[in-house]
Amino acid sequence: MQIGIIAGAGELPLVIAQDARSRGYRVVTAALEHLASPDLEALSDRFRWISVGKLGALIDYLKAEQVTEAIMAGKVPKALLFKAKIVPDMRAVKLLFSMKDRTDDGILRALTGELQREGIRIVDTAAFSPDLLMPSGVITRNRPSQDEWKDILFGWTIAKGIGSMDIGQTVVVKGKAVMAVEAIEGTDEAILRGGSYANGGAIVVKVSKPHQDMRLDVPAIGLMTLETMIRAGARVLALEAGKSIIIDRQKMIARADEAGITMVGITPEVLEGIG
Repeated sequence: MQIGIIAGAGELPLVIAQDARSRGYRVVTAALEHLASPDLEALSDRFRWISVGKLGALIDYLKAEQVTEAIMAGKVPKALLFKAKIVPDMRAVKLLFSMKDRTDDGILRALTGELQREGIRIVDTAAFSPDLLMPSGVITRNRPSQDEWKDILFGWTIAKGIGSMDIGQTVVVKGKAVMAVEAIEGTDEAILRGGSYANGGAIVVKVSKPHQDMRLDVPAIGLMTLETMIRAGARVLALEAGKSIIIDRQKMIARADEAGITMVGITPEVLEGIG
């Protein structure tokens, strides 16, 4: 068995690689330069750094390694598209010019289609590593107060709304008011911005898009985001259950309990009856 990993920033590529190796997969990693962790090399049977924007080099490498199934794991900040230091190759340029828009979904679906035309199928991350999915309900010692539940419900509605427009997946709320909406800056920056306005007690809600493709840009939370919440004075992290990934769950729970932060997996059923 063999799996390719197209690795961006964050902890998720490392967790996927560890999981794959433990289950007997041969791991072929294409690590995106200046984003992926160097620690991935030790977890990979084959490893190569690939420059962001070098689509031709990425495809050539995966095909040379006879990869037919791959996982996209880790963040690739869309802001990189607007930085002059990123020089796309001709294949990437042609792909970008063929797109109707440059939303997150638009870029990822175009890339997925290009890989599929070359015989490389992008695998559903959650299906490959189901143990990483956020469970339903409260998983920490602390539980949301009645007012916090109302803010979670309010945040769920707003987050699903911005997700439907492919703006972002995270909102920061307090007292049924929106403190910050995630856009191109990413989750952690949105939390810091929202926390500065909330002045303590902010509620962070992160959800999947209404028509989430579980192969692409699956919502994920790790220890770095939890530390950001602590810095921002946030009180609750509500993450959509069954459609979001929680990295190092036991470490996350222990750190949240230590910091007095509540973590809850939310679904429409969990939120039913909250007024």
